Amino acid sequence: MAEMIRRGPSGMKRRDPFEEIRETQDYLSDLFNRFALGGFSGVTGTTFSPLVDVKEEDNNVVVTADMPGIDKDGVDITVRDDILEISAKRSEESETEEKGYYRKERTYSEFYRTVPLPVTVDEESASAKLEDGVLKVTLPKSEKEKERKITVE
Repeated sequence: MAEMIRRGPSGMKRRDPFEEIRETQDYLSDLFNRFALGGFSGVTGTTFSPLVDVKEEDNNVVVTADMPGIDKDGVDITVRDDILEISAKRSEESETEEKGYYRKERTYSEFYRTVPLPVTVDEESASAKLEDGVLKVTLPKSEKEKERKITVE
């Protein structure tokens, strides 16, 4: 497991508790997958939770996530109570057959992430695009969240 104390350039201790939580989640997920799949040679499975970027623009909230190797048909996105849920699944099968040698493997990957949104959004007008392994979800702000200039009389 990664060291728990990190030192910055000035030599002072610097800790990011959220990074340590993510590392622990990854470690436990990997440990669980090894235990659960240990008896099945040729089958591998992983649950991954890559970091996402959330950007608030004038009229939209834009969320991007790296999802390499994921097909758009395997992605499920929902918005509920100002929380964005992204999940995806990928399965792959490879087969090799040569003289005296045969091998067939299956790989399964799963992605799940919930993202709290900074403002109320219009769920009905949301859109998503998956291109070159990057998912971009655009969520227009709700009318009540948009800034309105008030004229002084």
